[in-house]
Amino acid sequence: MKPYNIRKTADFMFMFLKKIRMNKTTEKYLKKFLKFYSAVLFPFFSAVRSGILKKTAPVIKYAGSSRFARYFSNKIQKHFPAIRNFILKTSALAVRLFRKIYSIRAGRYFINSVMFYLLLSVISALMLPVPLIDRPFSKILMSSENDLLGAKISSDDQWRFQYNEEIPYKFRTALLDFEDKRFFYHPGIDPAAVARSVRLNLKYGKIVSGGSTISMQVIRIYRQNSNRTFTEKFIEAFLTLGLELKYSKKEILNMYSANAPFGGNIVGLSTASWRYFNRSPENLSWAESALLAVLPNSPSLMHPGRNRDTLKKKRDNLLLSLQKKGVISEIDYLLAVDEPLPLKPAALDRDAPHLLETLSIRYRNKYIFRSTLSTRIQKRTNEILLKHSTDLKARGIFNIAAIVIDNETGNILAYCANTPEGFSEDGGENIFSSKGYAVDIIRSPRSTGSILKPFLYAAMLKDGEITPFSIVSDIPSQFRGYVPENFDRSFSGAVPARDALTRSLNVPAVKMLQEYGLYRFYNLLKNLEMSTLFRTADDYGLTLILGGAETTLFDISSMYSYLAQTASGRKPQSTAILQDEKQHSINTGNLTEGPAYLTMEALLEVVRPENEGYWKSFASSRRIAWKTGTSLGMRDAWAVGCTEKYTVGVWAGNAYGEGIPSMTGFSASAPVLFDIFNTLEKSPWFKIPYSDLKKITVCTESGNLPTEICRTKTIYIPMNSHFDTQCTYHRLIHLDKTGTYQVDSSCESTSEMIHVPWFILPAAQEHFYRKSHPEYKTLPPVRSDCLDIKGNPRNMSLIYPGTSTAIYIPLELDGKPGYAVFQAAHRKSETVIYWHIDDQYIGQTKNFHEMQVNTSPGRHVLTIVDENGEIIEQQFEILARVKK
Repeated sequence: MKPYNIRKTADFMFMFLKKIRMNKTTEKYLKKFLKFYSAVLFPFFSAVRSGILKKTAPVIKYAGSSRFARYFSNKIQKHFPAIRNFILKTSALAVRLFRKIYSIRAGRYFINSVMFYLLLSVISALMLPVPLIDRPFSKILMSSENDLLGAKISSDDQWRFQYNEEIPYKFRTALLDFEDKRFFYHPGIDPAAVARSVRLNLKYGKIVSGGSTISMQVIRIYRQNSNRTFTEKFIEAFLTLGLELKYSKKEILNMYSANAPFGGNIVGLSTASWRYFNRSPENLSWAESALLAVLPNSPSLMHPGRNRDTLKKKRDNLLLSLQKKGVISEIDYLLAVDEPLPLKPAALDRDAPHLLETLSIRYRNKYIFRSTLSTRIQKRTNEILLKHSTDLKARGIFNIAAIVIDNETGNILAYCANTPEGFSEDGGENIFSSKGYAVDIIRSPRSTGSILKPFLYAAMLKDGEITPFSIVSDIPSQFRGYVPENFDRSFSGAVPARDALTRSLNVPAVKMLQEYGLYRFYNLLKNLEMSTLFRTADDYGLTLILGGAETTLFDISSMYSYLAQTASGRKPQSTAILQDEKQHSINTGNLTEGPAYLTMEALLEVVRPENEGYWKSFASSRRIAWKTGTSLGMRDAWAVGCTEKYTVGVWAGNAYGEGIPSMTGFSASAPVLFDIFNTLEKSPWFKIPYSDLKKITVCTESGNLPTEICRTKTIYIPMNSHFDTQCTYHRLIHLDKTGTYQVDSSCESTSEMIHVPWFILPAAQEHFYRKSHPEYKTLPPVRSDCLDIKGNPRNMSLIYPGTSTAIYIPLELDGKPGYAVFQAAHRKSETVIYWHIDDQYIGQTKNFHEMQVNTSPGRHVLTIVDENGEIIEQQFEILARVKK
């Protein structure tokens, strides 16, 4: 061919290809390729046309005589003689066959056509991008049972789900029978289909069939061109050649299934399956699969109230075709054609919208989230929250969240992160309204309240700091300026550690944290993966145990789950929300099976709300270890419960932090907690871990190691506990023979004495303890003819101020000076106590020993003296007054 004709051919091809949409980079490389084609490839094909063997013989001869070829040939001969002989024989046979074909005129045309087809395919393939169809997908959330829990529309406002790797058999069979019977055998263009379309178009005088294959339809979707002109058809056919060269048949089928239109803004097989039938494509019937197979051909037919007969006829004809081919039986066909068409696309479930939003932000390039959630438990938990939110909303509590964890696997079974949308301000139309319904409460840091107390209790048991029945002081106390108060503003004087936990007493908790050590407890919480501890332990101080720190419902529920897993004798595994999420072992530090079990036993005794309060009366009741928490200002109401199988966490409150005076964990969150447990599978109680527990004998009243004079009982403590605290609360006292007065040898003969063991608390503790313990007996008085008895505890105690107390005395609203209230306790309340500041008498008290004090700023000394001459002195400091 002359150079002029070569250039003319190249220009013609370039003009044709310009009709195809190209970016500048593609156009640049295409020009280079056409130049290369004109200068090299076209002369090469001309050489082949005039005799390939003759033209290439010198090249073959040169290659055979080259040093490299000889070396390579010798290596093959030496190591793989069989392969060499096979190559030589095959090559010789191929040469003879090629000569035979090329010697025939039709053979030359065939070879030239194949070469031209390959050239066009290569050019077309170079023009197609990877991936071919790069459009945004919807984000979808799947349950562990592969049910759809929620979806977010894509950024181009289309419902388009990412396609699966495998197209379901029923849909694939129906689609190929309807759209492209020879899909796996043609090279992208089906000559038979083209001939059929030409015949039909000529017969009807208009375009009634385009002869498009599935591959050509993929190109049409890629180009987003709805024009059905001959030019567009020609371009589609050209690009289809490259599509078939660049992608496998399976990939092409997947692209079609993921991007075919199914009516309105529903795109793709998975989307259509869920929107029309509320199930995955794998679970579609033959009738449903056939409907979706015919729908992309005419997606406008899927319209409520219109075109129903036409659409059903197309579906039924396809089913008949499948039945005639033996794909489905006659009975399956008859049942399938009786299935009704869907009325309209169904609304997608919104069972976990906040979780989907959270995952979408965290994994921006992921579109299908296969979660560990249980469809049934998620839906039931939502229903429970919906039911309770009516009452809570009436009380001004607008947000509630719950989470359910499987303790055996660490998987989250329910993730209900806020009030269900039916109770939004506009009646359920918009979940993201002004009351904070858009907030993912489960991941939002909130004040902990008392919810961390069980972990301190378990840690002190393990380290031998306490036994479950060790008594802890519960009196008004000050810790370096921090003055905690119990929720009910009362005090018990002294209380067993286990009771302090079940009653959630604040003062004993702070006292226990002070004894255990702030840093040790802080590190324990870090080990349990409490992720919100962003400050140092000193910054939190002793308030850490009463809500001074924040945590999330996710973290705290996970921590309780770790405690339950430990109590079950398992190595705790981290909590997972996605099926492909990598879990890891949790370092529980000092917590082992024994103390974890004893903590669960203690939490089992927490008083339950309403009807649940009588749970012990019914054999069918569930044994649940649970704990509540309420933050300062009534802003956060917590309830977390555990069985061996499940952990359930509930939070109630207002997302924006408004406090509600009547809101507590007991009243707002606990009823929700127990309702959720009642829907879960009943779980057995934890087995006693005898291998990690040991029995010891303790004093009944004090819970400490016994002396010879106290009543005893046997209890369990952790195996490695080094508890060694001897009881100091029991003393042997000496009474006269009437048992009325204390005596000693200075005033009474030993033979006339009665020796009685006596449980004695310090005066301040006794003052509060005996109010709720009428069985408690105070020490009898010393007989008047006796001297003070050695070893007797003090009869008087100063409750406030404590050691080195610094006090603010503010001005009242009317501008008058305020005052501080000092408090003392005496074993005999009717005893008169005289109060002095800096040796200046300020007053006396009887029965109720409280004194109002207003003195100048600076350091002072308080002195109190009872009528029997017992004296207590205490230094304190008055700070400069500040206005309220």
